[in-house]
Formats: sequence, C-alpha cells, structure tokens
Amino acid sequence: MTEARETTHFGEQTVALEDKQGLVNKVFHDVADRYDLMNDLMSFGIHRLWKDAMIADLAPPRLGSRGYKVLDMAGGTGDVAERIVNASHGYAEVVVSDINSDMLRVGAERAKTWRYPSQASFVEANAEELPFESNSFDAYTIAFGIRNVPRIQQALNEAHRVLKRGGRILVLEFSQVDVPGFDAVYRAFSDTVIPPMGRAVTGDAQPYQYLVESIRKFPDPARFTGMLTTAGFKRAKHTAFSGNIATLFSGWKI
Repeated sequence: MTEARETTHFGEQTVALEDKQGLVNKVFHDVADRYDLMNDLMSFGIHRLWKDAMIADLAPPRLGSRGYKVLDMAGGTGDVAERIVNASHGYAEVVVSDINSDMLRVGAERAKTWRYPSQASFVEANAEELPFESNSFDAYTIAFGIRNVPRIQQALNEAHRVLKRGGRILVLEFSQVDVPGFDAVYRAFSDTVIPPMGRAVTGDAQPYQYLVESIRKFPDPARFTGMLTTAGFKRAKHTAFSGNIATLFSGWKI
C-alpha cells in the first residue's frame, strides 16, 4: 500500500510538500533580474517605506565592543541588507542568505556599489536547514520571503536556533487587508493588474499569479504570531502597515 504524501499549497494548487521548493525556486529564477522593479510597480514603491520601518525598528547599533551580526534570510537582491549596513554606518555585518542562486547573483553584483560593500557576504542556504552555528547572530531578518518556505514552522525554529540569547527576529510579510471596502479594491487590483503587469515587465505572468495567490494562503497575523511563540520567541507581536497590506512581526530569544 502506497503511503500518502504530505501536501502543501503552491498558490492555489495543492502540491507534494517536497515539490514546493523546486516550484518556488523556478518562480524566482525567472524574475530575479527584475524582482525589485516589479516590487516597485506592484506596491507603487511603498515596499521601500515598509522596509525602512523594519530597519528603524531593528535599530542596528553604530558601535560596540563585540560586533553586530545579522542574518538576512531570503534576502537575495540585498536591499534589506544594504539598509541595515547603512543604518549602522558600516558597523553591522550582514550575511545575506537565499536558496535561489540567481537572486544571490543579483545581490552580490549590486553590493559592489554599496557604501560599505565589505560588510555583506552572500550564502546560498535553505531556511529550513541553516548551515550556521547555533547562537551565532544578533538578529534575523526576512522580508517577503517566509511565505515561500514549504515548512514555515521549521524555518522559524531554525531562526531561533541560530540567534544568540537576546537576539531578535523581524519578519516583514504581505498580509490580508482588513479595511472594509479597500479589501475588495486590493483583491481586484491583485487579480486583474499584477499578473498582466508582470507579463509586460518580465515576459511571464505566471510568477506574479503565484505571488498573489501565495499571499492569500499565508497565515493571518494572529496565527503567525503564535507560530513565533511556538518556535520559542518571547514578546512576539505584530504591527500592520497600510491597512494590513503588509505586517511586521517581531520576537526575542530570551
């Protein structure tokens, strides 16, 4: 008798759990070179303000006696890492990690033009099985990447493992709009504008159809905050941005 395979979602499709990562990888291989441009178009540039707010909340130090090391997971193109390094005036050291080699390629090339290029390194890794020692980072950040991980709880457990005691996790992710009236407008925009826009800019609408669908499958803020608690994080909380189009989650390893 054949054992039933564990399944998960890939957008609106139900797929075998072990197949999801490969499908997600293909999406980001296909759009890597124009990923940030599409984020600008899809959010009218507001994603930049959300990321700025994330780094302001992180408040990386500008000096200290023992260094400050951040793991920016799913950080491929490096825009979050650059913000962290700049906010620390070059004091913070950021390891940019992503499972997708094309995204890392784009980020590493861009990092050559940063104000502090030596403060970032780029490492290909799976969020569910990090190749880093336990208790080795002061902070863990991930922006618009956690929903693409097949086993989200396992990734959060790994984040907790690699953080030092006193370290902090910050997760920025798209969420479910909760403003009456605006929710219907946002859904219509997502369904009718984003995939054709993706086709016009990148030549393929399918990756952007997946991105729209993946947002709707992501746990609501209360449930995801509970997942942070399950992973061992304390004082877990969330803050809604722009009518809950995006949500910033945070927690501490105490």
